[in-house]
Amino acid sequence: MKGVILAGGLGTRLFPLTKITNKHLLPVYDRPMIYYPIQTLVDAGIEDIMVVTGGTNAGDFLRLLGNGREFGLKHLRYAYQEREGGIAEAVGLAEHFVEGQPIAVMLGDNILERGIGDAVEEFRRQGSGARILLKEVENPAAYGVAELVGNRIINIEEKPKEPKSNLAVIGIYMYDNRVFEIIRTLEPSERGELEITDVNNAYIRDGSMHYSILEGWWADAGESVEMLHEANVLVARQRRGKA
Repeated sequence: MKGVILAGGLGTRLFPLTKITNKHLLPVYDRPMIYYPIQTLVDAGIEDIMVVTGGTNAGDFLRLLGNGREFGLKHLRYAYQEREGGIAEAVGLAEHFVEGQPIAVMLGDNILERGIGDAVEEFRRQGSGARILLKEVENPAAYGVAELVGNRIINIEEKPKEPKSNLAVIGIYMYDNRVFEIIRTLEPSERGELEITDVNNAYIRDGSMHYSILEGWWADAGESVEMLHEANVLVARQRRGKA
């Protein structure tokens, strides 16, 4: 199983902090933001990882991360997204890297209190299809929201005005190799991007989507300056608790 971390985008919601750097290079407590998703994948036993980035600061990732030696990795791969084409397009850039294996995709601004090892193991036992992670939130209208019937997901709606549940789809997705075929069938959304929600709904329609409920806190550190601050506070509190 291979890992893909998505670290592109212009970071406009964090401007002017992102005026001269990529948002995933901003500090969260004592480490750059990008360190957290890499460590999350490594802790889940995924050691073959690609970072997909873009923009004028892409070279900074190579200077910062090198081959991933700090994380115990032998190699760290990189891909460049040339435009703002959406999360699904960024995932598609990893096709040759994946080489037919299943993948775990993580957004580079997602920071978790706990690991995803159990969810990764559940996905491995599935053998095919997809698995996403869900988290109960107070403001589901700000996220992609899962609609459930019993223990089955029947739809995901992006930022709904009237959410069908309070379960947000967080930025961790696991797919079999069919994901690349699905991406090739997508049409750009109104904002001109290939949407990951459309990928997830394709798996839902054919009955091969599963989910895990995330335990512990989750911070979408790139969502806003307020969320970036909250991520710093949560990580600092966690580190002090372990000291």
